[in-house]
Amino acid sequence: MTKAGTTVVRADPPASAVRLPRRRGIELALIVVAVLLSVYGYCAVGLARHGTVPPGAAGYGAGLGVLALVAHLAVRYRAPYADPLLLPIGVLLNGLGLVLIYRLDLETPGDRAAPTQLVWSTVGVALFIVTALFLRDFRVLQRYSYVCVAAALALLVLPIAFPAVNGARIWIRIAGFSIQPGEFAKVLLAVFFAAYLAANRNALAYAGRRIWWLQLPTGRVLGPIVAIWLLSVVVLVLERDLGTSLLFFGLFVVLLYVATGRTGWIAVGLLLASLGAVAVGWLEPHVHSRVQDWLHPFATIEAGQGPNQLSQSLFAFAAGGIMGTGLGLGHSILIGFAAKSDFILATAGEELGLAGLSAIFLLYGLLVERGYRAGLSLRDPFGRLLAVGLASIVALQVFVIAGGVTGLIPLTGMAMPFLAQGGSSVVTNWAIVALLIRVSDSARSQFDGEVAA
Repeated sequence: MTKAGTTVVRADPPASAVRLPRRRGIELALIVVAVLLSVYGYCAVGLARHGTVPPGAAGYGAGLGVLALVAHLAVRYRAPYADPLLLPIGVLLNGLGLVLIYRLDLETPGDRAAPTQLVWSTVGVALFIVTALFLRDFRVLQRYSYVCVAAALALLVLPIAFPAVNGARIWIRIAGFSIQPGEFAKVLLAVFFAAYLAANRNALAYAGRRIWWLQLPTGRVLGPIVAIWLLSVVVLVLERDLGTSLLFFGLFVVLLYVATGRTGWIAVGLLLASLGAVAVGWLEPHVHSRVQDWLHPFATIEAGQGPNQLSQSLFAFAAGGIMGTGLGLGHSILIGFAAKSDFILATAGEELGLAGLSAIFLLYGLLVERGYRAGLSLRDPFGRLLAVGLASIVALQVFVIAGGVTGLIPLTGMAMPFLAQGGSSVVTNWAIVALLIRVSDSARSQFDGEVAA
């Protein structure tokens, strides 16, 4: 507008602040679906085996529902901007694991694991609630990184003093009570790796010598973290727990790549992992026997000794086909003593089929993706590395276990997250979900109320 030769420009009204949706209603609806699916699976097992609904179906559904509801209320109160998919995925996977263990318990009346697993699941959810309520800022963990690594190394060393179980020294057994310290150590090491790499990421990426296409950091910067990693791996090799050793190595390489952005670390990591796997596979008898089973899964059948665990697992997957035999109608119990732990995925593959198994893998994939998304959305480097590390623990563990029971890679004794029997594992997995909830809440809340563009 022009007046007396002067141009007056009207300014646009200021943009209003945008409030992000909290999406807690979506989370609650998904939790209800997860609980209903778990109860349906429990009832389906009873109908298939006995023709009636199990008498404890109502109690199982009520217990799982109350635990999930209390966890949801804790998230709604303390982490209102958290990702709405993380908690429902944990509830559904945990509920499905309880159903599969209950189904296998029907084949072993003298060895029931489902009640104990339910108790450990309750402890895990309680830890989730405590973490959501009292850990208001995940960055507090960065202050205690060296305390975490000291505790992790102590937990890894403890099982050496106890007798080996199935060829591996990874358990502490006292008066009928058993615990696997390595499960807790992996979370503590993830915290330490994330804190150290966040503090030294620039020196790792740009300092030191360049050899061909790889920028090597100075020994002063990389030395401490490599020394701690090597010490943890040596302890695990002495304990013959190569699965967890592979998990720690993969976690170290992934976080180093994320911190530096150098793809060369991936190649170096794969090379070192391959060399280490070949060396240990030839030199360690327990691991060598598993490599031989992987190379020749049907050798015991050809020798007239009957199928071993791996071949029986492959038979279970083949029997499941596309849609599965139905919950309660499979024969994966023929696998033997590890059917509820290392090989529980074979039960899922036989009774739920390829379709059900694909759905389970999609749940794991979605859990990992939401963890990566939360980390990449953060401005804080420690939180970014912590979220990526925790999500990578789940991804690597699923790959190692699923690859072993399907014959893709040699078998290593580890617990499938949330599904397999194992109190230490389920408690640790709930702690991982709780930390991802806290990180995702911070990732979204940092944008809440910002002025719209």
